[in-house]
Amino acid sequence: MGAEKPFWKTKTLEEMTGAEWESLCDGCGRCCLHKLRHDDTGALSHTNVACRLLDLHSCQCSDYVKRQRRVPDCVNLDAATVRSIDWLPPSCAYRRLAEGKDLAWWHPLVSGSRETVHEAGISVRGRAVSERKAGPLEHHIVEWPGRNPRARRPTQES
Repeated sequence: MGAEKPFWKTKTLEEMTGAEWESLCDGCGRCCLHKLRHDDTGALSHTNVACRLLDLHSCQCSDYVKRQRRVPDCVNLDAATVRSIDWLPPSCAYRRLAEGKDLAWWHPLVSGSRETVHEAGISVRGRAVSERKAGPLEHHIVEWPGRNPRARRPTQES
């Protein structure tokens, strides 16, 4: 007999429990980077400027429970929102599952470690600046948050 399949392979986003939903976040921090929507074209530009609540080392929100009170435009992700917004990074587990893809090898639910997202170069660790220090967002436009990263597997140490 085979092992039971993981929940993300058997449930839709809508069917997941709160704990399952929260565990899908890989901790990359890309969704916490500011984005600019151009009024004239509607085009989206990504920046490397992180929300003031994002811990730039752990890539976790420093006040997750109260984040929407402290940052009113913080988006609360649910299945409908995930399917309707255009700015989630292509590496995002919520987006990948909504598109019928599986989780990547570096995702903590697959790897068993919260560090693989950083080791693989997926997270914002070492690549983002806090909004408290950034200055004008227009000076921080970058391409990488909106691209599917070429994840590098860590080398095995002997």
